[in-house]
Amino acid sequence: MRRTAAPPSPMRSACPRCRSGLGEQYSLIKSPPASGKSRAVMFIALDKLANQGLKQAIIVVPERSIGASFYDEPLSQFGFWADWKVEPKWNLCDAPGTDNGGKVDSVKAFLDSEDKVLVCTHASFRFAVDKFGVEAFDDRLIAVDEFHHVSANPDNKLGAHLAEFMGRNRAHLVAMTGSYFRGDAEAVLHPQDAAKFETVTYTYYEQLNGYQYLKQLNIGYSSTRAPTWRKTSRERKASSMSCNRTKKRSSTFPTSTPARAPRTKSARWRT
Repeated sequence: MRRTAAPPSPMRSACPRCRSGLGEQYSLIKSPPASGKSRAVMFIALDKLANQGLKQAIIVVPERSIGASFYDEPLSQFGFWADWKVEPKWNLCDAPGTDNGGKVDSVKAFLDSEDKVLVCTHASFRFAVDKFGVEAFDDRLIAVDEFHHVSANPDNKLGAHLAEFMGRNRAHLVAMTGSYFRGDAEAVLHPQDAAKFETVTYTYYEQLNGYQYLKQLNIGYSSTRAPTWRKTSRERKASSMSCNRTKKRSSTFPTSTPARAPRTKSARWRT
């Protein structure tokens, strides 16, 4: 079979490493952005559909724009035995409508069909599980991109659903993340659940060392802080009225007042 251009060199290093979790029911891929996680999941999903008896594969992404990472890919051009194909109607990231509306019914229509791959958002998936139950996804692969959106906190719906899937033990899970931690310090998984995953790790250092030519590298970061106390609308109104009264008194202050007094009034008004 004739081959065309190969994937970028870091992908050639990262994707084969995921073979270690190919036959596992639960796999966790920790790998930087643009290192080939999406491509690796395509290989894993196709193998599970063809060789491991699973009915369908459901790719779950945090936002609709990321659904483009799972468009059709001619994997056979790179020596693989099959191509990755997603019917346009089953890429719900491109479909009109709301996550808690027609897209939920589309998930059920897919589950009842003979088609093999669905792509949807975290929200669509959560609403579908709420409506149809975890048993509707038996014998299927669920691949969750940006897995750090999951939390062990019981208030995290996606995390609660995944715990139900693992408790039922009928679905296969592939988790993908470039940063296996959360800014709010919540655990992504309980230790007993995390121990069930076969972990594949490809570090940022390995990715950077895999490039032969690197023209530019941009590294950004953002920091968060705990929410600050905010005044209610009634408190803001009362504060505004107080400021107006203070300014009125300041404007009529006697000229014979010592010099320090206006500064005291002005300082109090500013605060």
